[in-house]
Amino acid sequence: MRLIRGLHNLKRWAERSDNPLANGCVATIGNFDGIHRGHQVIIDQVRDRAHQLGVPSVVMVFEPQPREFFGGADAPPRLMRFREKVEMLLSHDVDIVVCLQFRSRLRNLSAMDFIEQVLMEGLNVQHLVVGDDFRFGCDRKGDFRLLQQVGAERGFEVEHTQTIRVGGERISSTRLRQALGENRLADAHELLGRPYSLSGRVVYGKALGRELGVPTANILLSGRKPPLRGVYVVAVEMPGGHIERGLANIGMRPTVNGQYPSLEVHLLDFSANLYGRRLRVTFLYHLRDEVKFDSVDELEKRIHEDINQGRDWLANNRPVPTNVER
Repeated sequence: MRLIRGLHNLKRWAERSDNPLANGCVATIGNFDGIHRGHQVIIDQVRDRAHQLGVPSVVMVFEPQPREFFGGADAPPRLMRFREKVEMLLSHDVDIVVCLQFRSRLRNLSAMDFIEQVLMEGLNVQHLVVGDDFRFGCDRKGDFRLLQQVGAERGFEVEHTQTIRVGGERISSTRLRQALGENRLADAHELLGRPYSLSGRVVYGKALGRELGVPTANILLSGRKPPLRGVYVVAVEMPGGHIERGLANIGMRPTVNGQYPSLEVHLLDFSANLYGRRLRVTFLYHLRDEVKFDSVDELEKRIHEDINQGRDWLANNRPVPTNVER
């Protein structure tokens, strides 16, 4: 799989003799936040059509996501980091991921400019798969009908995305965020087709957990607002692929006046230096909400209670996955 970042790089590739898009492509455009089962159907749709035409499959995404650009701190929680998204698309055999920076330059493109500069000059698109609610362009004139009209004139096809429903409702990232926000992990699993997980690199923290006799691996969330908050029983995929059991706290750490979201993981019956390593944390069971305690002593007492409850849950809910599906 190839990753092309930025409209400028997309245009540079268009000028190269080894341009992978020289013969066209089948593309889709969206946030693909979470890559849930609905997204997976669209990706399969794109990949199958690309195979039929003998051209690359392309997924175009944006960083930041448009709702983050417009909403700032009020934007909805992100379901996955960009790296996780790229890794997931790789696992679904997408040939090319194009990531456009959603800043003023892209934001100020008119609908026709977007079609000309991005879809035609950049992607050389043969076949486009988008939802009929897709909107683009600073003039708000870009929609499915305009794409069909221009495609008929300029030689590319436009196709509706297929829709998948669970419980009579369309699967969406919004629906998935709601399930996670309400700690309905089983519902989230059904929408995703896999248990919900987050991954990241272990960084140095304040070592409070170690002082309390409960060392934690602090995983960088890069300031992103997570969709979960509270204390959870987790399965942790370690470097090398084996799985360890543990407990995780994800949130703002109000007892110690945390200033940014944090994911802290305590691994049960495990001791090793994990700084700098990447871990994948899969959330299995919600133990409790995040609480601001009156003192660190109260926090310490509750942490040990959480560990005992977590061990009880694990003892009664075997097997814990030994190979967590991504």
